[in-house]
Amino acid sequence: MDIGTLAAALRAEARRTDQRRLLVLHGERDACIDAAFTAVEAADVADGETTILSTREGFRFERHRPKHAGRLLGTTREAVILDAFGEFSPNAVGRSVGAVDGGGLYVLLAPPLEEWLDRRGDFDESLAVPPFGLDDVSGRFRTRFVETLRTHPGVAVVAVGTDDGDGDATEDVVERDGLTGDDAATPAPGPTTPADAAFPAAAYESCLTRDQSRALSALERLRHPGPAGSAVVVEADRGRGKSSAAGLAAAALAAEGRDVLVTAPAFGGAAAWFERARDLLADLRDPLAVDEDRRIELATDAGGGRVRFRPPAAAVAEAGTVDVVVADEAAALPVRLLSGLLDAPATAFVTTVHGYEGAGRGFSVRFRGRLDDADRRVTDVRMDAPIRYARGDPVEAWAFRALLLDARPSVDAAVADATPDSVAYRVLDGDELLADEHLLSAAFGLLVAAHYRTEPDDLARLLDAPNLSVRALVHDGHVVSVAMLAREGGLDGTTREAMYDGERVRGNMLPDVLTSQLRDPDAAAPRGVRVVRIATHHAVRSRGLGSLLLDEVAAELGDDVDYLGTGFGATPELLDFWRDNGYRTVHLATTRNDASGEHSALMVRPTSDAGRAFAGRHARWFRERVGAVLSDALSDLDADVVRGALAACDAPGDPVVDVSAYEWRLTVAAAYGPGLADMAPRPFRRLALAHLLDGDADLSDRAERLLVRKVLQAREWEAVTEELDYVSTAECMRSLGRALQPLVDRYGDEAAFAERARYE
Repeated sequence: MDIGTLAAALRAEARRTDQRRLLVLHGERDACIDAAFTAVEAADVADGETTILSTREGFRFERHRPKHAGRLLGTTREAVILDAFGEFSPNAVGRSVGAVDGGGLYVLLAPPLEEWLDRRGDFDESLAVPPFGLDDVSGRFRTRFVETLRTHPGVAVVAVGTDDGDGDATEDVVERDGLTGDDAATPAPGPTTPADAAFPAAAYESCLTRDQSRALSALERLRHPGPAGSAVVVEADRGRGKSSAAGLAAAALAAEGRDVLVTAPAFGGAAAWFERARDLLADLRDPLAVDEDRRIELATDAGGGRVRFRPPAAAVAEAGTVDVVVADEAAALPVRLLSGLLDAPATAFVTTVHGYEGAGRGFSVRFRGRLDDADRRVTDVRMDAPIRYARGDPVEAWAFRALLLDARPSVDAAVADATPDSVAYRVLDGDELLADEHLLSAAFGLLVAAHYRTEPDDLARLLDAPNLSVRALVHDGHVVSVAMLAREGGLDGTTREAMYDGERVRGNMLPDVLTSQLRDPDAAAPRGVRVVRIATHHAVRSRGLGSLLLDEVAAELGDDVDYLGTGFGATPELLDFWRDNGYRTVHLATTRNDASGEHSALMVRPTSDAGRAFAGRHARWFRERVGAVLSDALSDLDADVVRGALAACDAPGDPVVDVSAYEWRLTVAAAYGPGLADMAPRPFRRLALAHLLDGDADLSDRAERLLVRKVLQAREWEAVTEELDYVSTAECMRSLGRALQPLVDRYGDEAAFAERARYE
């Protein structure tokens, strides 16, 4: 069978079953590209329905570079060709395979498969972080990927022949025909319109499956949220039409005059969502105005109804001012942002169960409890029927397996009895993970469930990156806690100098920030291990397993490195966790992380004299600069994050309370007499910082928040009064004076005590 005949047979079976088929063409690049043209023509796919992802140019098809595969999100094609000879990455596969419609072909061009295992490309270079080189990058992910191509149903593999230039050519060899022999697909149940539907009939008529119409019906709950508010959670795998259902609901709500705010990790993923809303509003003949700048707003004349897109942080800020908020790909957003969206009276969370956008299970584990505690009416709907292709599609199953999109932790019952005494500490070697699919899925699934954004690229990093390693606690063979670790630092003088001059060095987050931003030319000299991620099975949390894992890592690696470190989006809970495990604050980022929406904290646990010197100087520098930053770039930072970060600083020596005799008179008068704290901010800030850094004075949580908001962040009295729930501004002022009294007693000198005696 030649390539053309095979491609035609694959397409015919794909059409008959309304599924997709995968055709792998491996060999020399030019020959594979020619073979792809032959396959597409033989399969009767029009040029306008074909997209190729390649670093080459000059194709008659639509062409994007593989690194821009995300541009296919929300689109459909009859054929997608991925040229894996340049810019190949797991993300490129995950983002492009979903664009192939039922009855279509996904064509992968690759070097000879046996040779591909040992080749290294652009993505591998990104894994070769200093001090490692390209030769240190393993090929485990590619080994596993090729194995799925050779064994999974619905995957055809052809070794493409080549012309040696002398007229002698090797023949194409069909190694697998990929034909499953399946008959025509059983169609999914069609959409229905509820008899009591509140949304327009046109919205339900736009649905393609019964699952979509059920989801749309559930989203009607957003119309009348009630006193406690309402929330609708829509979960589905990719390609089930969940975003389209949400788009139809948003349009129907806007047509009723409601203000609907849409957010997502990136606008590109919501573009198709807006098209559905636009189309329905046009069908309803609702006068429509469009923001043509970025096409992010649809406004109607129906009582001011509109649909708007805002980035996640902006959406949180506006949530309390709109009627409805819809979060698309909600699992890819941090819990803090998701919680902030509940300020709206009605909120919908639309999320992927399995996929690189974020894991629905992670969403459920991390956020669902908080949603249930919000005391609002919650409606759940799950969508299973695919929109673009029929159930049982082998290409979807292959993608899930090859990219571990369905990785999940062990079932709850298997780990329910785990305790610190029942678990064993294990080093999970890359070869062991490659050989044990169950172990790999359980470990990676834990990391996915605990993190708000995981990509297929992360699987390749886990298996291949030379600076990364995995440690775990195992109970009866089941992973209950896992940590991904990265080697950092120990860099040579030339590299350190380049970092100091502004050159970015991949894979060395703490040394990079402390060198380039905080101007420490020696920050990359100590050798460290950074905890990139740590996750404990949700069924056994709060049993000390995460702390035990960190202690085991320190016991194993502490003698070989100078410090253990971590960086994360700072929340009070995480700061307390890391502080309890011996980590100390050395930096707070002055801008919010685009992905987490948090200000990142860097923390260090020294393990050697060199590490203690390194951690000590950065903790001291942090203590010296943080006061000025809190009234400037960090003036909006959560008060409890400030408290947690300062409490975990632990810089050498006592905080310096440099207050003159005159400043003591002002301070003591505000604490014990008729003075006002607004008259001279400097001494008050010195006292507040000293207390929050060493915590010797006995103050309530509320009093400490008052010190942060009013004294350190210089908020207006009215705003602080409202936030901290004081009965009046005068009471808030008096409370600040009372909070200052133990600080005067703790840090005051003779001048302070003499002034205090005047009021006693």
